[in-house]
Amino acid sequence: MDVILIPFLAILSSILGIYAWIVIACVIMSWLISFNVINANHNFVIMVMEFLYRATDPILNKIRRFLPIIGGFDLSPLVLILFLWFLQLVIGRIIIRIAMVGGV
Repeated sequence: MDVILIPFLAILSSILGIYAWIVIACVIMSWLISFNVINANHNFVIMVMEFLYRATDPILNKIRRFLPIIGGFDLSPLVLILFLWFLQLVIGRIIIRIAMVGGV
C-alpha cells in the first residue's frame, strides 16, 4: 500500500504546487494588463490569459461568493494560494506519517 500511496501523494502535492504558481501567474498577468505593461490585444497574451482564466476562475469564483472584494482588492487568489499551501503541508505530514509507520 505504501508503494502506491506515497508516490501518489507526492504527485498530488506537486500538482497543487503547480496550480499555486498558475494562480500567481494569473494575478501577475492581470496586473500587467491593468497597468498597460503588456498589450492585451496581442494573440499570444490573449491565449495565455484565456488559459489562466479558465484554469483559475472556476475555483476563484466559488471563493468570491464568500469573500467580497474589500477596498477594491480581490483577496480570493490569496485565500486560494494559502489553502493550496496548507494542503501541501498536510500531504507532506501524511507522507511522513506513512513512511514512519510503514518503515520505509
